[in-house]
Amino acid sequence: QVQLVESGGGLVQAGGSLGLSCKASGRTFNRYAMGWFRQAPGKEREFVAGINWSGSSTYYPDSVKGRFTIVRDDAKNTVYLQMNSLKPEDTAVYYCAKSYGSSWRDDFGSWGQGTQVTVSS
Repeated sequence: QVQLVESGGGLVQAGGSLGLSCKASGRTFNRYAMGWFRQAPGKEREFVAGINWSGSSTYYPDSVKGRFTIVRDDAKNTVYLQMNSLKPEDTAVYYCAKSYGSSWRDDFGSWGQGTQVTVSS
């Protein structure tokens, strides 16, 4: 069972930047797509970034496109989410997830514990 450990959350002012990291255990990290999700109180979980196994394909919804960037470092078994131009509506608990397959279109089955991101206005 893979373990995902997120870090890097915190409090930032609107317009600021924050970077999240997610380190995965196991030896097969580079075979699977990874993603970042978020959930704000009273709202449904939102898929905010995905990256395929090779890093050649990424996904972002319109709500974060142009502001968030997902990258992976297979040598470190780590996926990152760089968040720029943050808005108060970006406030949520952010979760790292590992896909069952090689594409960010595949279902995600392993989840981290989450890290809080709070953007003040």
